[in-house]
Amino acid sequence: MNSATAIQPPHTPAEWAAYYALRYAVLRQPWQQPPGSERVPADDEPGTIHALLLAETTGPPAALAVGMLQPTSDEQGQIRFMAVAPEAAGQGLGQRVVAYLEAQARVVGLREIVLHSREKAVGFYEKLGYAVVEPSHLLFGEIPHFLMRKQL
Repeated sequence: MNSATAIQPPHTPAEWAAYYALRYAVLRQPWQQPPGSERVPADDEPGTIHALLLAETTGPPAALAVGMLQPTSDEQGQIRFMAVAPEAAGQGLGQRVVAYLEAQARVVGLREIVLHSREKAVGFYEKLGYAVVEPSHLLFGEIPHFLMRKQL
């Protein structure tokens, strides 16, 4: 079992590097997407909230779980780029990241969160109170996604 620190936004260049490295390794590299595809303009928009859960280590920062909340209106935000390191799966770290992003959403007055879940993660989000609205898109021509929603 990995020992993890508190969830916080990345602050240092090394923490940002660890954050993006995990997003790439879990969400892009397995589908032969190019480095850099794990980054989007919304990462730098005002109001975007990043969540980083680091391993407790004496070496360079290593991300165990990450996620991002992008405000889409005055009352709605979208969770994007949720990723948990494979070696840390099943330890509740993804749940902790979602709880952190939901808490931050409440702080800034959001009332609803939407997300586009990969088919295999739908059950994870349903356990956290999200409901499937409809099928949304096929990522990389092979990964079905579903629009999900939760009222805060």
